Amino acid sequence: MMFINDDFLLETDLARHLFHDVAKVQPIIDYHCHLPVDQIASNHRFRSITEIWLDGDHYKWRAMRANGVNERFCTGDASDFEKFEAWAKTVPETIRNPLYHWTHMELLRPFGIEELLNPRSARSIYDRATARLQEEGFTTLGLLKQFKVAVVCTTDDPVDSLEHHQALAGRPSPETCVYPTWRPDKALAIEDPGQWNEWIAALEAASGIGIGTWTQLMDALESRHAFFHEMGCRASDHGLERMYATAFTDPELAVSFDALRSGRPLPPGAGERFKSGLLHHMAVLDHRRGWVQQFHLGALRNTNARARRILGPDKGFDSIGDFDQAAPLARFLDRLDNSNQLAKTILYNLNPRDNELFASMIGNFQDGSVAGKMQYGAAWWFLDQKDGMEAQLRALSNLGLFSRFVGMITDSRSFLSYSRHEYYRRLVCNLLGNDVRAGYLPDDPELLANAVRNVCFGNAKSYLGLTLGTLAERA
Repeated sequence: MMFINDDFLLETDLARHLFHDVAKVQPIIDYHCHLPVDQIASNHRFRSITEIWLDGDHYKWRAMRANGVNERFCTGDASDFEKFEAWAKTVPETIRNPLYHWTHMELLRPFGIEELLNPRSARSIYDRATARLQEEGFTTLGLLKQFKVAVVCTTDDPVDSLEHHQALAGRPSPETCVYPTWRPDKALAIEDPGQWNEWIAALEAASGIGIGTWTQLMDALESRHAFFHEMGCRASDHGLERMYATAFTDPELAVSFDALRSGRPLPPGAGERFKSGLLHHMAVLDHRRGWVQQFHLGALRNTNARARRILGPDKGFDSIGDFDQAAPLARFLDRLDNSNQLAKTILYNLNPRDNELFASMIGNFQDGSVAGKMQYGAAWWFLDQKDGMEAQLRALSNLGLFSRFVGMITDSRSFLSYSRHEYYRRLVCNLLGNDVRAGYLPDDPELLANAVRNVCFGNAKSYLGLTLGTLAERA
């Protein structure tokens, strides 16, 4: 029997029924990812499996470095096959790491390759997979169709032109709809006033508004927010160490803006207030337009100074952080709720110690207006593996409503990462099957099938309110 077989991770007959007959057939709504929208718009064809699989994949680079692979074969100038061969030598050493599962799931689907990847099979698998990438159905849009992705929500800076989204929006009856997501992290990156002012200049150009005051900054952000809405955007996303929720006044924010615009760094207290005020005002914009706001909290980024000098940021030198989350998160949400301006919200934690914290926090601000208004988001980054996904599901089930969960995201730059949805769906079905076997749940296939159907697709469809691609027509 091959390693990744039809019943991989499915330990009971009920789990197998729920996956094969219910979960597997659901379309995918990937409401948070980092896919390059220009490659979707151009229907890019990849030159090799290295380009689609290894370029930009910091998960694999971390494993390769840990296996003693020189940086030249990770981010350097080695040839495509040399990089792939270095990865093939690493794969056998990843046993018990989720990369071992993902690698072989992605070789099986979409490439149809059942063989285990190792140094002996590297050449054959490289040639076969690269050849398949030249076939019809293996361009970016072709792969999205193969994986039955009805919606992709990319991650976009407020200064982005969204020209590629405009091109994609003009397609008649698209199989996969593609929408932008508002990601204004650079507005909060005030530690380097020089770089921050460069971003402000780009915001001026994008909005057509001169930004010399705090009020003009908010006008420019409002203008871009409205443009994103016109382009179909219905969600924001923020990548933060922790929530900023210190008390502030608008006159204080105006003074701090003037200092930053003059190139002067803010003292810690003023900087905290400025970030808190800016984050609050942007959350109000999300509520005004009926968007979903997402917060990815807890990453400690770019920890290796030497690697950053040589390679630049975001090359795989990040980790789980141990920031205090509860009090500022509660203050931030309460301020919005107190003025009835709290948008639908998804909270993602990166430190597993915070699972129950986040799962309990959402219950504080459910208001009965929308089923599942407050969401405890899917296991993310270092946690999107078997143990992490199951722990997130347990915390949510124990403290909230699993059946109202909006489901999995890829949070990925790879067009092959939709195996993570399959992985997640298998784990959900297995969890329910095992609960029935243990007597924790009734053996009611329709009750369980309805929950699986909603968690995999239906809840996200209702929650986001997006027009879906034609791949979802039968769901």
